[in-house]
Parts: sequence; C-alpha cells; structure tokens
Amino acid sequence: MEIGSTIRAIRKKRGITIAELCAGTGLSKGFMSHVENNKTSPSISTLASIAKFLQVPLPYLLLDKEDRMHIVKKHERTTSVYGKEQLKVEHLIAEGPLRLSLIELPVGYPKEAETNVHDGVECHFVQKGKVLVQQGEDTALLEEGDSFAWQACVPHIVKNVGDETAVLLIASYAESRKSMF
Repeated sequence: MEIGSTIRAIRKKRGITIAELCAGTGLSKGFMSHVENNKTSPSISTLASIAKFLQVPLPYLLLDKEDRMHIVKKHERTTSVYGKEQLKVEHLIAEGPLRLSLIELPVGYPKEAETNVHDGVECHFVQKGKVLVQQGEDTALLEEGDSFAWQACVPHIVKNVGDETAVLLIASYAESRKSMF
C-alpha cells in the first residue's frame, strides 16, 4: 500500500504545496516528506486530518490503486455467444462477484422452455422489447422501461414474446464469482 504516493498525487493535482498541506494539518515538512515517500506510515488520525484538508474520503487513501475505480471503455468490452440459439451477451463490467451485462434475446427465444438455476441475485432492466418472465409460480409480462429482480437459485426463465429483439441490462451478484470474465 502506497498511501504516501496517493497523498502526493492528490496534493499535486490540486496545486497544493507541501508547505500549505503542513500548515493546514499542523504536521511538519519532514514528516510529510517521509509520508509522501512511503518511508513512514501515519496513524489513522493523522490520515484523517490529511484527508480532511485535501477534501477526500479517508477510505480512498487506504485503497490500493488496483482497488480504485475500474473503467471499461466501449471498445474494450467483450461479447460472448451462448448455446444453440446463439444468445448474445455483452459483458459491460465486473467488480469481484458483481457483473453487469447487456443481453439480446432474439424473437421467440428460447425455443425450448428450459428454466435456469444458479447462485446469486439478478436485477434486470428491459431496455427494448417485450418479455415474459417466470420464476416458480410467478409470471409477468414486461416491456421497455420495466424492471425485475430475483434470487437466481429459484428456477427462472425469460422469454422474448415481442416482435423484435429484446435487450436486457442485467446486474448479477454471486458470492461464488470472484474474478473478471
């Protein structure tokens, strides 16, 4: 963890001198130099005063660089095609066990009414089209702009009952899924 490097980067990005940081926090220049060069580890209360002066949340200073915001540009997304019906899934982003996908369901999908069962929870947003959703004994007809969520461990199915390709945005979370696609 390189907290000092993070502090220096924020300070420089905001155009704050080390003297101004020291004056605002009551810390010595020598100490701040050691902190920024990762030669000493400040206490939580010292980090809290630095974070307050820099106007950043304290937890941000504690994150490793790889644990900060993760960005996937449109051209970096991956797409998969599944099953004999060639279901197109665009993988938008994943963070640990959470994943966001865009799924295109062809007209009449699925041809065979096999339900799905897996671990986790899912939240769906119907971006385009008309779908019939079923989980256990619950059924609903949903259209563009509607949304639904369910525990994925209960048998479920999504059918495109419209006359155009249906597009669903799906956020899914499963503890068993710890890595990216």
